[in-house]
Amino acid sequence: MRELSVILDEVKAKIAAACAKAGRDPSEVEIIAVTKTHGEDVVREAWENGLAIVGENKVQEAAWKKPASVSGPSWHLIGHLQSNKVRPALELFDFIHSVDSIKLADRINLIADDIGAQPHILLEVNVSGEKSKSGMKPEDVEPTIRHIQENCPRVTLEGLMTMAPFAEDPEEARPYFRRLRELRDGLQEKLGVGLPKLSMGMSGDYEVAVEEGATWVRLGTVLFGERPKLKSVRATADDEGARFGGLDSYSGAGPTVRILD
Repeated sequence: MRELSVILDEVKAKIAAACAKAGRDPSEVEIIAVTKTHGEDVVREAWENGLAIVGENKVQEAAWKKPASVSGPSWHLIGHLQSNKVRPALELFDFIHSVDSIKLADRINLIADDIGAQPHILLEVNVSGEKSKSGMKPEDVEPTIRHIQENCPRVTLEGLMTMAPFAEDPEEARPYFRRLRELRDGLQEKLGVGLPKLSMGMSGDYEVAVEEGATWVRLGTVLFGERPKLKSVRATADDEGARFGGLDSYSGAGPTVRILD
């Protein structure tokens, strides 16, 4: 695996080229370092190379990883959030990208009020209509924004997030990214709200996402290589992971260990 600094230079050059093509300023685009299934060493490497945002898919994984990691990065939840995980999510994350219902927004507001938090969120939109993907329907975004404005004073809504369907050709993702931007632009004009953040684009399609208006791109594999295979094990008193509360990346059963191919 090449050094992260070299990879980052290449990624940033591609982002700059995509911005030039779209008439954008590269400073408008930030990289979220997705450290899913990687350890705290990768978080430190990202931070030391100037990546200030860490993205995690699961509350359980962040629960052991964040306390073990270098302080400094902002932590973003980019995966699906269950209602019963809202309290720990608000304690761990600075930003939640995956709010996909009025019910979840209400739960976040309720818990935030209870613990004195001021959460920043994005609404996740399923622009492709794929049943396998989380996210609200595009037509549900406007009433959700209105509801948050009127009923969720603790919550700061900053924009929208989406995932495009997987495709070998990144160009196939373009219509979905464009639709999210157009949806955002229309809602800003209609409702008079600011929704500056668009979280869209991953390792395989981030250049297209930037051309279509992404302000946050969620990059894991392109930066850190293929994710390591993991196996959950039960924590014991002398386990390295026991100090993290015995939380496994997926089930909460215990810390994770890397299994070599």
